[in-house]
Amino acid sequence: MQKRVIVLCYRKIIDNRSVKQWDKLVFESTYLEFKIQAQNLNQGTVFTSYAELTRNVPNAHRLTGMITPSVTGYIQQLDNVMPDILNNVGRRFLTFCKFQFELINSDINDRGKHQVAINFYSNPLIWHDTIDNYLLISAHFTENQLHAENNSIPVNLMQLQPYVNISSLQYFN
Repeated sequence: MQKRVIVLCYRKIIDNRSVKQWDKLVFESTYLEFKIQAQNLNQGTVFTSYAELTRNVPNAHRLTGMITPSVTGYIQQLDNVMPDILNNVGRRFLTFCKFQFELINSDINDRGKHQVAINFYSNPLIWHDTIDNYLLISAHFTENQLHAENNSIPVNLMQLQPYVNISSLQYFN
């Protein structure tokens, strides 16, 4: 039987309606950094929104990269475990190996328009089966990492949910 190895991507959107403490900290930090970086780029112009800046100010497309360092400390607090994604018994279990920050919208004068996303990419997983709207997955083990006593591996049952996507798929024999 072919082994299916997948990488999941969870897109976490954060805005002024976010209620979790971690989300609020990321919101505040990224909004403050946006204001600082946008004002540096915006010198002498009347543009205040991210969209206006990217259309009219050279190098404004770099704002996302300029804001990314403001979230790295918060990402480290997660200890490589994705936020919000739980297995069927309510435990956070899904580890990530990389993340990508994205500035969706913002405005220097209106914090209510500030919206960011963090895309978390899981470590490789074996996709064993789909049961109704649940994925049966396990960490990607090599043959010599199997439990010696009974050739078993720990698995997790995870309900499919919004903003979770299979970002890559590989087949192995």
